[in-house]
Amino acid sequence: MSRSDRTDRRREPGTTGSNLKWLLLLVVPIGLTGAALAWALAAGDPVQPEAPARVFADCAGATVLGLAALPRLHDRLQPPWRVLTVLAGVWAAMEFTMLVLEAAEVQGLPVRQLSATGFGDYLTNVSGGQIGIALLIGTGAVTAYSAFGFRNPDRATADLVLVFTAVTLALRPITGHMSQQMFGSVLAAVHALAASAWFGLLLALALTVRTRGEWAVLLPRYSAWALPLAATVLATGVLNGLVRVGGLTELATTGYGRILLAKTLFLTALLALGYWWRKTWVPIASDHRMAAESSLRRAIGEVLLMAIVFGLAATLAVTA
Repeated sequence: MSRSDRTDRRREPGTTGSNLKWLLLLVVPIGLTGAALAWALAAGDPVQPEAPARVFADCAGATVLGLAALPRLHDRLQPPWRVLTVLAGVWAAMEFTMLVLEAAEVQGLPVRQLSATGFGDYLTNVSGGQIGIALLIGTGAVTAYSAFGFRNPDRATADLVLVFTAVTLALRPITGHMSQQMFGSVLAAVHALAASAWFGLLLALALTVRTRGEWAVLLPRYSAWALPLAATVLATGVLNGLVRVGGLTELATTGYGRILLAKTLFLTALLALGYWWRKTWVPIASDHRMAAESSLRRAIGEVLLMAIVFGLAATLAVTA
């Protein structure tokens, strides 16, 4: 970073920012709260039991994507390989958990009664199991390479993590229910990747940015990406949802429609907030007129609001 960045780092104690960063752990309970809200909105419509694991997996995958994309915001930024390895490992574990839950559900058994043979049959004979294997390979590769990057930061490149993460994140949506519609796979993949980049990059900045000078450089660059990403998420989400429910009346009469409506309302609020931040927070921060702690508070607040949407989206994806 520049000389002004180093000056800011000396002037601003890191302990306050470090304490605030612990608030990012609230992403987990708030994401689960979004899933619980979706469960309540589903009412009588069946919701598959892997929804909570899906929340963990989606949030972890998006954060991995955001951390890997940091060098794209600034060429001197490198992802924190230790954190990246841990989160990729969590993502892989959650994908395996969902695979076990899906196998038990397909066979009509409680998880504790699922045998190794039954699990193997699901993996080899059911398309969902085969997709699950591909997801485990993708998340395992990201975890292994991130661990290599932690041990050998001078020999690792974040671009490989970025590519493998993007492909892995796109695997589930391109093979889901929208794949039966014309261009449905493309819309679903664009929706998932745009949402992950929007959420993950801001969370990555909240985890790594420490000084006023760093926010001044990085926030405008993130903002230039954020609004187009948010608009893409909203547009593709509404289009995908309307194709799935089949009409406007189903938004109120079906569980899927009610969850979709709630998700759209939250997304609209986030889009409005992003527009407001672009008019207020971004200019002040870019002029070095906002303390790093204040910028961090705003970033954390927006991340936590996004976590609710991720909880709704994760449950929506497993609602009949």
